[in-house]
Amino acid sequence: MHGAVREIEPHPPLPLLVTGIAGVAGYNAFHHFFRRYPGQVVGLRRKDNWRLSGPGIIGCNMDDRDRLVELFEKHRFAAVLNAEGTCALKPCELDPQMAWRVNVLGIENLLDLVSRYHCRLVHLSIDLVFSGTGGGGYDEDAPTDPITVYGKTMVQAEKLVSHECPSACILRISLPMGVSFNGHAGAIDWIQSRFKQDKPATLYYDEVRTPTYTDCMQTVFGHVLATDLHGAFHAGGPRRLSLYQIAQTVNRMGGYPPDLLFGCPRKDAGPMPPRAGNVTMVSDKLADALGYDPFVAWPLRDEWVPTDREWHYRRDAFEGTPELLAKVLYQRPAANLFLS
Repeated sequence: MHGAVREIEPHPPLPLLVTGIAGVAGYNAFHHFFRRYPGQVVGLRRKDNWRLSGPGIIGCNMDDRDRLVELFEKHRFAAVLNAEGTCALKPCELDPQMAWRVNVLGIENLLDLVSRYHCRLVHLSIDLVFSGTGGGGYDEDAPTDPITVYGKTMVQAEKLVSHECPSACILRISLPMGVSFNGHAGAIDWIQSRFKQDKPATLYYDEVRTPTYTDCMQTVFGHVLATDLHGAFHAGGPRRLSLYQIAQTVNRMGGYPPDLLFGCPRKDAGPMPPRAGNVTMVSDKLADALGYDPFVAWPLRDEWVPTDREWHYRRDAFEGTPELLAKVLYQRPAANLFLS
């Protein structure tokens, strides 16, 4: 048995570079580390994403080798948390060269500099390196079999990291549950943005993931950066939920009209883009390596978990609100949080 999630992190090597900060995992990780180590953390976003700005944030495409070299020469990074990657499934299918440029060429450039400057590297991959046709519960020994261009390029990136930087740690994450910079990226924000606009949202009954609170992830990132842990590890939460169930929880906890939520099987969504099935992961190897259970369940309490497809219609004794949703779904709720 492992202990509970640890709150105290060891210090990572500094200065630290966090890439891919437009994504939910990278965005929350950057702000977490920037608050802890002001002036010693740099976040990278793509050059055209000018809306994402602020202290410590730099616009740089990772396929721009010359610009990357300038940044490493200037800051002399001791560690890199690489969260870069384009996860937009349909654009990746329509433009495989773009997906390769962002997800593969970028990591090629980064690996060369990580080697040159002797950086600690933690690379984030994804559960979608699996097809989900095997019933879920994937461990690290399961062969990858992605069905999307996105998943295939992430497998290529994993292989590059393993070959070129054996000392690196690869963390396969699932759905990071936290805020996004633009209010509509990531699972919670996209679903809630539909409901806020009184628009319907359709999610799948049979795409199943292992979501995690981003504040749990940040603690894990801190521990892994500060160690010599290497190889591939799964970093998914302990609760398995379909995308439809996740949307039910967002709908009910946010107090949104239940009629706005629709569900369907993946086959009814059409062939473009392909959708993975049950890509749930087992994270026991990571827990064993860290010596503690790294993730609490998302959502934290069992009573917030849908039990059937009509669950979000039953509001029982409490009425959800966007404020309540923010307290219990975007971050791990306080242990003494009480809901009547």
